[in-house]
Amino acid sequence: MTAVERRQRRAVPAPLLVLTAIASVQVGSAVARTLFDDLGAAGVTLLRLAVAALVLGVAFRPKVRTWSAGAWRAAALLGLAMAGMNLLFYLALRTVPLGVGVTVEFLGPLLLTLAQTRRVAHLLWALLAGGGVALLGIGGGVTAPPAGLLLAFAAGLCWAAYILASAHLGTLVPGTGGLAAALAVAALIVLPFGAPGAAEVLTRPQLLIGAAAVALLSSVISYGLEINALRRMPTRVFGILMSLEPAAAAIAGLVVLHQRLGLREVTALLLVSVASLGATLGSR
Repeated sequence: MTAVERRQRRAVPAPLLVLTAIASVQVGSAVARTLFDDLGAAGVTLLRLAVAALVLGVAFRPKVRTWSAGAWRAAALLGLAMAGMNLLFYLALRTVPLGVGVTVEFLGPLLLTLAQTRRVAHLLWALLAGGGVALLGIGGGVTAPPAGLLLAFAAGLCWAAYILASAHLGTLVPGTGGLAAALAVAALIVLPFGAPGAAEVLTRPQLLIGAAAVALLSSVISYGLEINALRRMPTRVFGILMSLEPAAAAIAGLVVLHQRLGLREVTALLLVSVASLGATLGSR
């Protein structure tokens, strides 16, 4: 048995890394929502990305001087996807419950799965997911305004780009150094939008504790686990596990934010999750 094989046998299973990342990022999102009144959604986004970039940069000290032009482009693309994904999603969370927001956002990875397979049967999964999201926009007691749902969907498109860009960067840059650079790029992109709100920590330093917790839960831990898991599993398997995201978000929203979803919202969550699971399983 080679040294590489021995390391692989001792390594934590890749699916467990993904499940841990799911729990971490959703708890982090719930904590982030509690900071919006003080820092604003864009301010929380900036602090999350900046703190995460600083932590990973100090911890791993990526050797950026040795990177190829292709590695830099991959890191920049990942940073762009992360900036859009995080900023748009946090803006959506101002008016949309966490479970509902993640349900709509999850259409991005689902569309990615469908685009990678192009099977006729997947049209049924797409219709099932579309029906689930449509449930969120009908009825008299709608808790999620259309603007918030559109922001969550746009964040989902960035999420799909993040999956592809993260997998690509992981093949070019070893370890987690590439993630640190991508987070720095994302922070620079969000800086013009989040600087006014983030400046509040200068007069109220205690807010930095919550922002640091969000950075650790939603970026450092979750992204680090995901990028390492994507090195050891195909994106199809990754997509199967990510089908649990809406349910994890609903639980985090209930426990941390006391957001109770109605029957319509829960049904929509289940329909989108089942559609994602079915489409991903059928992409073998």
